[in-house]
Amino acid sequence: MQRYTDIDRDSGVLGFEIFDTSIKIYFKNGGRPYIYSYRGTGPHHVERMKQLAISGEGLNQYINDYVKKAYD
Repeated sequence: MQRYTDIDRDSGVLGFEIFDTSIKIYFKNGGRPYIYSYRGTGPHHVERMKQLAISGEGLNQYINDYVKKAYD
């Protein structure tokens, strides 16, 4: 797991793992990680989430706004 930078220190995301067609998100609440995949979430959203995860800003908000329940 790679730690999420969280530039503004206001995110619920703790870390992530990036795969070819998915991203696994670990949240600070300590629950199980969520996998967002091309199949379940769509390639556009997964690729955007990868960009946000690497940049360290906006991932939690993106999840809440666009893909909250679209995990595998």
